[in-house]
Amino acid sequence: MTQSASAQQHHPHHRAVPVAVAGVLARHHEPGTAADRLQVRHVISDCYSVRIRDHQLTVDQPRHAGGDDTGPTPTELFAASLAACVAHYGGRFLARHGIDPAELRVDCEFALTTSPNRVGWITLRVVPPAGMPERLTEAMRAVVSRCTVHNTIMEPPEIQIDVG
Repeated sequence: MTQSASAQQHHPHHRAVPVAVAGVLARHHEPGTAADRLQVRHVISDCYSVRIRDHQLTVDQPRHAGGDDTGPTPTELFAASLAACVAHYGGRFLARHGIDPAELRVDCEFALTTSPNRVGWITLRVVPPAGMPERLTEAMRAVVSRCTVHNTIMEPPEIQIDVG
């Protein structure tokens, strides 16, 4: 878990779901319609500004890696988007079953690996509200395991990177 995720977890009014990430995941397009767009611009050193709809967030590298630690790393946002998507699907599942999702939490741990550099593993732990009946556990696992970000990781999209 990242330092900022840990701080959010201990504050009683903060949700574990970063607002900007949740806002991106909440918007869906019908097949064949315009794609979502975002823009990333260099700020200074290893710091970049990410503009998504009416939201802006900062990505950076930690100080020990040469950055100024003004925001999460892109890799942390990758893991956060998966955790937030799982939380979103979990929250909707709970609401459909008449359970308040206010205490829902998703803890995420991940590690990097090399050859090539990438996230080597991610472990998510969904912690449902205390009032959720145990009989719903497997159904919830099935629902959250089918979130959009998880599906995208399991069935990778075509990625095209143009320069110039």
